[in-house]
Amino acid sequence: MPNPIPHLDQFADYLAHERRVSPYTLRNYRAAVEAFVGYLEASGKWTGDFASVKPLQVRSYLIEAGRAKARRTLHNQVSGLRAFYLYLRRQGRVESNPFTGLTLPKLDKPLPKFLTESQMRSLLNAPILLWQEGKLGEFEAFRDTLALELLYGGGLRVSELCALNHGQVDLGQGVARVLGKGRKGRLCPLGPVAVQCLKTFVQRFELEAAHNAPVVSTRRGQRLEPRQVQKSLKTHLAAAKLPLDMTPHKLRHSFATHMLDQGADLRAVQELLGHANLSTTQIYTHVSIARLKEAHKQAHPRA
Repeated sequence: MPNPIPHLDQFADYLAHERRVSPYTLRNYRAAVEAFVGYLEASGKWTGDFASVKPLQVRSYLIEAGRAKARRTLHNQVSGLRAFYLYLRRQGRVESNPFTGLTLPKLDKPLPKFLTESQMRSLLNAPILLWQEGKLGEFEAFRDTLALELLYGGGLRVSELCALNHGQVDLGQGVARVLGKGRKGRLCPLGPVAVQCLKTFVQRFELEAAHNAPVVSTRRGQRLEPRQVQKSLKTHLAAAKLPLDMTPHKLRHSFATHMLDQGADLRAVQELLGHANLSTTQIYTHVSIARLKEAHKQAHPRA
């Protein structure tokens, strides 16, 4: 068996229990460290001590990795390695971080994809129409309608939707308390349509809305997994004749874009989405501006 990478398991524990990163981030950061050590071993430069790594070795690694990896992947790996070295410095294991101050290839910043309000209405109607046509079970149709209304009406991440319990929803106030990235809690207004969908779903199928029971579940009351939500979304996109590359996260894009189109304050949208930085939310203003420019181009005689 290969020797374990020094400090990597402790770093993973730190990420999971102190930083409280998502399992996805934890996996990617581990993989970044493993890939870097693999490169050092293959080039004969691994001494078993991260303190001995030189900036020249780091630059050589980035040049080689840049030939084989997408820019986004390379940026993510460097983020993981910077975090690892920051952890080692705090532990007194290294004196400097060779990944600090690196110049990385610029990332393209494509505007987020989203559905128009008309397309969104077609998608929200799709599960019930499939049931009425005999192509989907009654339970699944009402549950999937609820899931879509919560994703779009509350701007939830799919992980937040799947983790949501009845005890986190205040039907009277029409809000849900969700745990987002880094287990940061926030209040999400759901809107009267989503609230009514939840009430109808519980009453129609006589569900036990216990405090710790999942809001979206299988017939047997088991919590849905994100991949199950993604799979059902594909079914409803096809039924509504909408692009199949839409994902639950792109419904969040639709939520934010439609909010800003209707005049919502940018900081309010930031809070609703649970973004730590306003710059993350500002991308949706670019979407609205791009749509205005396109409308101007198509309609104005001087465009």
